[in-house]
Amino acid sequence: MQSETEVAGGSKKLYWAGWVMSALPSAMLIFSGVMKLTQSEQIVEGFTHLGYDPKIAMGLGIVELACTIIYLIPQTAVLGAILLTGYLGGATATHLRIGEPYFMTVIFGAVLWGGLYLRDPRIRALLPLRS
Repeated sequence: MQSETEVAGGSKKLYWAGWVMSALPSAMLIFSGVMKLTQSEQIVEGFTHLGYDPKIAMGLGIVELACTIIYLIPQTAVLGAILLTGYLGGATATHLRIGEPYFMTVIFGAVLWGGLYLRDPRIRALLPLRS
């Protein structure tokens, strides 16, 4: 029987620390996805600056929101993390292509996986930091 401080193969502290760590990038990705759906002037300017047709913003917003939702559902979180890694890889490549700083997209990816590592004992079993 599990004690009060354990949650499915790990401690409650690790579990909740993982959710807190996952919340910030998830909230920012949801905000970004919703903004893309609005087709606001800032989004049009941003896409033009990046060298993309602003018409693709709607599709990218839907993909971004879908991947983030998949990441937030515990049963599909690993798939969501993989999909968001690909999405953020594209964002990194875009910023590299035009010579802008890209470190935030890399940090986002690391924080997404770090949050999943803390909240999912299956990931910790696959990638033990100590033996």
